[in-house]
Amino acid sequence: MTDFIRLSLLLTVLHFSAPATPAPAEPVHRLREQINELRVLLEGQRVGLLTNPTGVDEMYSFVADELAADSEITMVSFFAPEHGLRGDQQAGGGDVDYTDSVTGLPVYSLYGVRTRPEPEQLEDIDVLVFDIQDVGTRFYTFVWTMAFALEACAESGTKFVVLDRPNPLGLERVEGSPIAFDAGLVGPVWDGHPYGVPTRHGMSAGEIATLVNNEWLDVAAELTVVPVPRYDRGMAFDETAYPWVLPSPNMPTIDTATVYPGTGFFEALNVSEGRGTARPFELIGAPWIDGTEWAATLNGHGLMGVEFRAAWFQPSFDDYTGQRCGGVQLHVTDRSTFEPVRTGLVMIQSLNDLYPEEVTIGAYINSLSGVPNMQSLITTQTEAELIQSWQERLDEFMELRDRNLIYQDSSPGSAWRMK
Repeated sequence: MTDFIRLSLLLTVLHFSAPATPAPAEPVHRLREQINELRVLLEGQRVGLLTNPTGVDEMYSFVADELAADSEITMVSFFAPEHGLRGDQQAGGGDVDYTDSVTGLPVYSLYGVRTRPEPEQLEDIDVLVFDIQDVGTRFYTFVWTMAFALEACAESGTKFVVLDRPNPLGLERVEGSPIAFDAGLVGPVWDGHPYGVPTRHGMSAGEIATLVNNEWLDVAAELTVVPVPRYDRGMAFDETAYPWVLPSPNMPTIDTATVYPGTGFFEALNVSEGRGTARPFELIGAPWIDGTEWAATLNGHGLMGVEFRAAWFQPSFDDYTGQRCGGVQLHVTDRSTFEPVRTGLVMIQSLNDLYPEEVTIGAYINSLSGVPNMQSLITTQTEAELIQSWQERLDEFMELRDRNLIYQDSSPGSAWRMK
């Protein structure tokens, strides 16, 4: 018997004697389980639905269409946030009422023309459902559209249901200043409650609704949160197996959402925050910035979980349309240690140090940061001093937050906040 034949026989024996590789476990369809629970709640009800393109099932089908086709549910109307029901409007768009071309049902805008449902729009419904994927940052408007709708339902006696979804930034980390003044849809504060929500709140939409309902409304609504099954505070978005659909035109990926609590501050500066590129909020620049110089300066700060790459880009719309911009791209290397708020502050301060004659910081930075005088403080205090200045208010918010959480910690002592 040749060596070749002996080897062949040995390989054959090993092949048939080795244990079979187990088939991968069938995915647990948490979302289908959750949607089925919602449908049971809505049977026999007249329903209004506040949603956008993120309201999809596990197969990426629009839940709104599924509910509208359900013979056990009477779908009456839709309510749409910024960017419209089916997401066809850019930032600041979606501010008109119209008829949905797919279902033929009325769509009432809750952006621009009004911020909350009007009493007559709630007269014909028994329950208003909220189903939108949030991104975990206070100045992203969708959860405040939800909160205003919740308040309207409390006043009218309409039931309110939140189909909860995971927070792409997770539920453990909390960063930034709780907003202490009314900034509208990027940071409302209800009367008598001066310590609002910080920049990165570490809560789900259902938990935000619970907090608003329990702590801030004069009259509480009949609120039901349909929770994400088997979700805990230490679970990353990817671990939930929930689908990701861009919630707005300039929030295409979870990478975008990850940096947004910090680079969103650049909306108040005379720079491009990457709108009109394939990487909004990850690319930051302007025609007068030397990207190589700025990247080297930023990398010299030793910020955790992020590296900066010199980059050049040409926005197709918004700031500096068609102009060559120098700047940086943020590459998050470790989401578990990355501090987006601290990073955003350092980026603005370093840019101002490099180009003091070019940088303009608008008053909108106050609303975005939640600090009334941030426009002047950001160039006179270090990022560590700024963070320390709001720590007492953040501690107060954490006590408020802890009373209204739905999901449990994955391990004792896992709560984290930026200090």
